[in-house]
Amino acid sequence: MAILVWFTLGIAVWHFSVFVPDRFRWGIVGAFVGAVIGAMLTGLLWQLAIGDGVGTTNVLTVLAAVPGCLLGMGLMYRLGIRDERELLSD
Repeated sequence: MAILVWFTLGIAVWHFSVFVPDRFRWGIVGAFVGAVIGAMLTGLLWQLAIGDGVGTTNVLTVLAAVPGCLLGMGLMYRLGIRDERELLSD
């Protein structure tokens, strides 16, 4: 159940990427991939750290996925800016 929560949170936060200039690597799809994978990774790490299984959910299950989601989107944004600079410098 927790996997569904992390995935859903990644999608929910991804919707706010429309307020940011589209410089994500692979565009809006890259933002989606970064949000979902980041949310699932930090959510899983948190569940393992506190000793809960992936079937248990509570409010901390949701909150644990938020930093990873933002970091994943930030990473994809940073990679997109780097690709844009490399393209312009050639």
